[in-house]
Amino acid sequence: MALNKKEMMAEIIRCGKDPAFFCKRHAKISHPMRGSIPFDLYDFQEEALTDFKDNRFSVILKARQLGISTTVAAYVAWLMLFHQDKNVLVVATKLGTAANLVKKIKAIHKNLPPWLKISDIAIDNRNSFELSNGSMVKASSTSGDAGRSEALSLLVIDEAAFVEGIDELWAGLYPTLSTGGRCIALSTPNGVGNWFHKTYTEAQEGKNDFHTIRLPWQVHPERDQAWYEKETRNMSRREIAQELECNFNASGDTVIHGDDLKLILEKSIEPKHQTGFDRNYWIWEEPRPHRDYILVADVARGDGTDYSVAHVFDVHTMTQVAEYQGKITPDMFAPLLYSIASEYNDALMIIENNSLGIGVLTRIQDLDYKNLYYSIKSTHEYVDEVSAHALGGVAGFTMSMKTRPLVIAKFEEFVRNKLITINSMRLANEIKTFVWHNGRPQAMRSYNDDLVIAACIGCWVRDTALTANQRETEYKKALLTSISVSSTTLNTKIHGQHGFKGSPTTFEGTDGKTHDLNWIIKG
Repeated sequence: MALNKKEMMAEIIRCGKDPAFFCKRHAKISHPMRGSIPFDLYDFQEEALTDFKDNRFSVILKARQLGISTTVAAYVAWLMLFHQDKNVLVVATKLGTAANLVKKIKAIHKNLPPWLKISDIAIDNRNSFELSNGSMVKASSTSGDAGRSEALSLLVIDEAAFVEGIDELWAGLYPTLSTGGRCIALSTPNGVGNWFHKTYTEAQEGKNDFHTIRLPWQVHPERDQAWYEKETRNMSRREIAQELECNFNASGDTVIHGDDLKLILEKSIEPKHQTGFDRNYWIWEEPRPHRDYILVADVARGDGTDYSVAHVFDVHTMTQVAEYQGKITPDMFAPLLYSIASEYNDALMIIENNSLGIGVLTRIQDLDYKNLYYSIKSTHEYVDEVSAHALGGVAGFTMSMKTRPLVIAKFEEFVRNKLITINSMRLANEIKTFVWHNGRPQAMRSYNDDLVIAACIGCWVRDTALTANQRETEYKKALLTSISVSSTTLNTKIHGQHGFKGSPTTFEGTDGKTHDLNWIIKG
């Protein structure tokens, strides 16, 4: 396009006012097959450029391969060229990823018409460059401290949902934007509960200053249903949700499947009562007569860095009826647990017997609580207090490398099969950030999983120890029934099957005396 000086000046002025016009008329991008080609913007890319210009903070939830990273690069090139002394920082999970974006910015600038380069590259480094007008851009990994001590004009966070420690990163970099700096955070989804998810959803609710941009695969005009079906043929449900559909719930590596997690979040309800000295004891259902309950507790240090937690479940329905989560000292936690368990019909009290839990267990024993959970340390078999003393059992639940995967798997099974009712939003929020990390289920960095682990233990005890104990009791009752009938064949039918006639507690012996048989049931 041949222009005279007057036309060039008019073109420069118009480009300086409108980044979309600048890109459509003069920007070139690198194509893997075609080399350097004009940046022919799609409508959604043009709208994004306008949004970047009109909004201080933008958060972009996107599908892959839409050219949004290139669009951001073009915006940065425009910002640096037409504005003096702009300081731009690009961060990503890896330095190479951030450096690649800087490379795109540099390429766009280098391929501009000579007359449009009103500021040329003055300093050119591998991961940064500076223009003659004082504007500069540099790449950094999220592990570095770059940018934290200087004022930023623009912060770009690429693949923000995958950045470990991004909460700390944002806390450190946000003050550098206080003088009017801007931020563009873009990513495909990676589950729920992380900084990117919270920032996007809170922006939708008007709780922060970010402007939301959502770009699923359908925004691309050259992609149709046939393309989608071909693309997803060999993709998992999670990959589809993450790479194409912009679906937070189904995209993450959460231990609990996204669909189940969505249902938990939808069904969580406010407690009927919030009580206790710190109002952190939540109650959804008052104790009911003749109902059995379990109380599962995990003890924290009480130094304000972690939470002590407890759940109360109805044994019959595994409905969560009460919950405590608070930064309480162990010496105060013991009497609180005693009070809650006593209120819920002397619930079976299950306390994780780690170093801190042992102290609480000892205090509970000093208070003479009669329904503590005991187990054989070598086999993790549930036993009563009398049997524990005889067989070398220990008070509480022993969490180990062996039992941890078992209890987590049991919790996942209960959730998947709709065998547990979770009422607490606090627990639901922890489930959102309970993920697979290097093959190990754990809380995301900077998040807690105390409520989750306590619930896991509760499901495991309910489905193994208590179920086995109940089954043993039923067989013992059936044996007593068989002994009491005049038959040469023992009736060992269990409750609910044909031939079961109830369980006697006494037996008339051949010596004419009445014998007590309760010891059989009690073990």
